[in-house]
Amino acid sequence: MASRTDHHRGRAALFPFLKNPHGPQPRANALADCGWGRILFAHSFENAEYLLSELRAEGPEQRDIAMYVTDPHVVLAAAPAELFLDPSHTFRLTLATYRAAGRRPSGFFVRRLVPDTDIDGVNRLYALHRMIEVRPDFFEQHRNGRLLTYFVAEDEETGAIIGTVTGIDHGCAFDDPEKGSSLWTLAVDPQTPHPGVGEALIRWLAEHYIARGAATMDLSVLHDNHGAIGLYEKLGFHRLPVFAVKRRNVINERLFAGNDPAKAMNPYARIIINEARRRGIGVEVIDAEGGLFELRSGGRNIRCRESLSDLTTAVSLSICDDKAMTRRIVHAAGVSVPDEIEANDVEAVKAMLAKHGSLVVKPARGEQGRGVAVDLDTIESVETAIAIARRHSDRVLVESFHKGDDLRLVVIGYKLVAAAIRRPAEVIGNGRDSVRQLIERQSRRRAAATGGESRIPLDAETERCVAKAGYGLDDVPPEGAAFAVRKAANLHTGGTIHDVTALVHPRLVEAAIRVARAIDIPVVGVDFIVPNPTEPDYVFIEANERPGLANHEPQPTAERFVDLLFPLSMPAAARTARRADAAAQH
Repeated sequence: MASRTDHHRGRAALFPFLKNPHGPQPRANALADCGWGRILFAHSFENAEYLLSELRAEGPEQRDIAMYVTDPHVVLAAAPAELFLDPSHTFRLTLATYRAAGRRPSGFFVRRLVPDTDIDGVNRLYALHRMIEVRPDFFEQHRNGRLLTYFVAEDEETGAIIGTVTGIDHGCAFDDPEKGSSLWTLAVDPQTPHPGVGEALIRWLAEHYIARGAATMDLSVLHDNHGAIGLYEKLGFHRLPVFAVKRRNVINERLFAGNDPAKAMNPYARIIINEARRRGIGVEVIDAEGGLFELRSGGRNIRCRESLSDLTTAVSLSICDDKAMTRRIVHAAGVSVPDEIEANDVEAVKAMLAKHGSLVVKPARGEQGRGVAVDLDTIESVETAIAIARRHSDRVLVESFHKGDDLRLVVIGYKLVAAAIRRPAEVIGNGRDSVRQLIERQSRRRAAATGGESRIPLDAETERCVAKAGYGLDDVPPEGAAFAVRKAANLHTGGTIHDVTALVHPRLVEAAIRVARAIDIPVVGVDFIVPNPTEPDYVFIEANERPGLANHEPQPTAERFVDLLFPLSMPAAARTARRADAAAQH
């Protein structure tokens, strides 16, 4: 039998962070259930067999993480086909040397999560970041507990939840003699115009644990998340020589599946390729820069350029490319359209401006909002916009301007999959920075949130919109002053996207499907201007043959796209339901 001294010596080896192996000992085999999965405090487990047994008990649709593994080779050797070494770094913040922020962020505030009102907002953020959502009753059960702490960031103006973070008190989890804590599930809305939300949540949690008497706060971050790592290091975090081990499940597949063929591609191609790989569909990247790839399964090969596939005919593609033709075809199908003329007739343009008070100028061909100018209320601004639009297309169209929200409806297989309001790029003054600086900072945030796809151009159209708000680019707006710096709501010019799929009026859905059928296109993004997405009124703007499916998460756009291309890759129950639905329609 081992002596008491031998027992302490053995336990000390299992707890490498303990400074005094003869002092108080943590509870053995400790874990914390976070709702989306469990944190297994590996350095509290008596041996690798116990740790492996607990990892094998991982629940369905959950993600368990064995943290503080000092000898991962030993754990992995016990079950190499079941486990993998997570490609993440562990960072620690020493709370005794933590320095508070010099100024308070503006536009939002941080507070504790209220289960009755915040659950949907928090789960929305989890879904946006492809994190596992948490059951509402789980939050309720932990309302008054000390083990888990939830904070949220709330937009002061809208009341929307724009960020969230979870903390674990290690003293409650396993009587940690080092008085540690850890940070988990940090998520920030990529659409928020407010800077510093993530940093504010990290600081709030750190200061919370300082008040509780904690000595450290740890976190885990993917090794290639350079932006997050830079922020953590700025705040004083340092690397720890410990690791995380996870199970090889579907949720974790992207972390252990090896080289990602879509790594060099844009988000709109990656989301489709990732869904295809998840189903076992073969992928060959043909041209990463152009977003061109081929999917292969069961003898069926389909080439795609993002969401444009071999299933879209050249005729349908040419209709979408010619905006004037698109308008004529959908108008003949009973869809409401704006007044439109070609820009060559100067007198007709002046008459249209007099009739409507404000106009839209756009190239007859083009995409991603290039050359589009909106809400032009003087003939000088219209003529300038026409000259700019001619740089993108020989033919330029002038349309009546209609006030309202820009609504994008994604139709796949002649069914609505997603609907979102697109809002123009906006900045909020802080009383210190110029409009130019605010735009540049917001542009960097939008680029970071969209993989470089969304940026606010500092061009004549931006300068016009800023002037319309009453400022010059070098003026310093007062704190809290919010104004649009673009009129068009395209994502590629800094616009933001807000999901309204569950709210959109049935008449708008019917009109979008009518557009898809008139063009005879299986995948399309239909753009309307609407006074409100819950009301039936609309006017058609354009149809996009290559809608960005990644812009509409968490709606299942990629899933429905791959269903369309490879219906046999769908679960059997889903295929049966689809056949029944098709039979009912006929």
